[in-house]
Amino acid sequence: MNLIVDVGNTFVKFAVFSQNRLNFKQSFELSHFKEQYQHLKKRFPKLKSAIVSSVGKLPDDHLRLLQKDIDVLLLNHQIELPFINSYSTPKTLGVDRIALVSASVNQFPNHDVLIIDAGTCITYDFITNKNEYLGGAISPGIRLRYKSLNDFTANLPLLEKSIPENITGNSTESSIHSGVVMGVTKELDGVIDNYLLKYPDLKIILTGGDTEFLGNQLKNSIFANANFLLEGLNFILEFNSSNK
Repeated sequence: MNLIVDVGNTFVKFAVFSQNRLNFKQSFELSHFKEQYQHLKKRFPKLKSAIVSSVGKLPDDHLRLLQKDIDVLLLNHQIELPFINSYSTPKTLGVDRIALVSASVNQFPNHDVLIIDAGTCITYDFITNKNEYLGGAISPGIRLRYKSLNDFTANLPLLEKSIPENITGNSTESSIHSGVVMGVTKELDGVIDNYLLKYPDLKIILTGGDTEFLGNQLKNSIFANANFLLEGLNFILEFNSSNK
């Protein structure tokens, strides 16, 4: 059994895989790490290996707690990856993006793939059918766009995301919803269209926290998978274990 530890700036995700099948996942605040890990050990006593992906900061004592019980792989650009990394600054490539690309290699081998992760930021990652990762793009996510309108103006309110009823907003709130949500969906479809011009057999993956919200609003055909990053982390762990 494999333990996946995905550490964000505030929240942590635990996921347990057995024979490449996701058996369990949970999300909690970093302050509850030790407590939740103790519960997890009791529930899954056969855990043998773990991978830690951290875009936040996992305290050293938390890491030692894991290492005391199981073999731990720390995800970074230096470990062996299942693809050719042609990113010009590999040291700055986020571990979350590494995991997403790895998932695409596992699930869509020998295909051109565009992975879109719609979360705090929207990231675009492209890998060729020759297993070469070229890079992508980063833009503000839905929540960031709503928040920036509130933070950097005097009078615009902070709103929760909502699908606009009309492209023409007839109030301040409906105008914000139209600008933010339609702006994001048109951006996504525009990026996809540009890739399809060059790579007509492109596979498109949509993942991240806003997958469900955005999935039905895009005109392009996509594969939606909210667990794509976790699956990628598990694949990296398996890949490194088999190559020891």
